[in-house]
Amino acid sequence: MALTFTDANFEELVLKSDKPVLVDFWAEWCGPCRVVGPIVEELATDFDGTAVIGKVDVDSNPNISMQYGIRNIPTLLVFKNGQVVDKQVGAVPKAVLAGKLTAQMA
Repeated sequence: MALTFTDANFEELVLKSDKPVLVDFWAEWCGPCRVVGPIVEELATDFDGTAVIGKVDVDSNPNISMQYGIRNIPTLLVFKNGQVVDKQVGAVPKAVLAGKLTAQMA
């Protein structure tokens, strides 16, 4: 199951992670976010133990959203060693996101 990242736990769970991290910036009212949501959940299962997968509700966590310049949702960021290494704006097939994560495991 995908984790819930917040302003309070983002540094600990994302920036300090020793594994690649996929962060889905989303909101309840966002139609395309509802398309991406189940894909993110599937990736959380597929990459369990090898990557960290989670979601940030932009309405509840404005500080993280502003810090990373999130202007459109869904926006998915891939972090490695505390740095953004890849970005995807908009809904895409599961294989695209899986490929971005796999690329960071090499």
